[in-house]
Amino acid sequence: MHIAEAQGRVMESGTSISKTLQHKISKRSKVFMVKKILVSQPAPTTEKSPYFDIAAKHGVEFVFHPFIKVECLTPKEFRQQKIQVLDYSAIVFTSRHAIDNFFTLCKEMRVAIPETMKYFAISETVSYYIQKYVQYRKRKVFCGATGKLADLVAMMVKHKNEKYLVPQSDVAGDEVHRLLEEKKLNHTECIMYRTVRNDYPQDKPFDFDMIVLFTPAGVESLQKNFPDFVQGDTRLACFGKSTAKALGEAGFRLDLEAPTVEARSMTAAIDLYLDKVNK
Repeated sequence: MHIAEAQGRVMESGTSISKTLQHKISKRSKVFMVKKILVSQPAPTTEKSPYFDIAAKHGVEFVFHPFIKVECLTPKEFRQQKIQVLDYSAIVFTSRHAIDNFFTLCKEMRVAIPETMKYFAISETVSYYIQKYVQYRKRKVFCGATGKLADLVAMMVKHKNEKYLVPQSDVAGDEVHRLLEEKKLNHTECIMYRTVRNDYPQDKPFDFDMIVLFTPAGVESLQKNFPDFVQGDTRLACFGKSTAKALGEAGFRLDLEAPTVEARSMTAAIDLYLDKVNK
């Protein structure tokens, strides 16, 4: 479904970057222009998305299809972890998924969250999302300054007497556990949601010049959706070192990686890359 022709044919189904890109591009004998890009995330919900600007600037078409989706655990599944939410004085959120599934699960289990509960979020953006479910009060909502986990933990250390509950997915890494253990904070990590594969529609063409991936699970889903996929001239872009590692381990060529010093976001990296190849 085309979101806006006038904004650049955007469609939904579901070190120095300049020098690095120039080096990678010059190594390839023939570089084809990029005209159609698959982004493995949901389509933007606002017209202010940088994807629209890139589409208009470079004349490219974006197709959005998440390769993974999140499912909330059932109350029965959660209770198997033998965790009582009301035993804790503070909840730690590292993503909006964690917020959605925490409050969804509490509602399904008929757990009434007291007004005294405190919330710690990895970023200001995530902290504001909490008001979707509870009245936002600055005195009980805290967040890191930079969006990095280390900054969030530093904020938690200032409230070391709290008993923290950390809702996570079934594929969460060990960084949260390691940092909280290092600071000797009283905490419990729990699984409240899981990541599952979101298959690409079989009746739609898979003819992209570039595929953008954001998680190792997305790489795995690409392989399972298209077991006969041969990269060839298809450019593969990714966000994050863990995703880059997953691509390498899967035997794929990585053409574009973010974040970098010059491109802190995936969209910024794509824009710079297209400046080079779509001359």
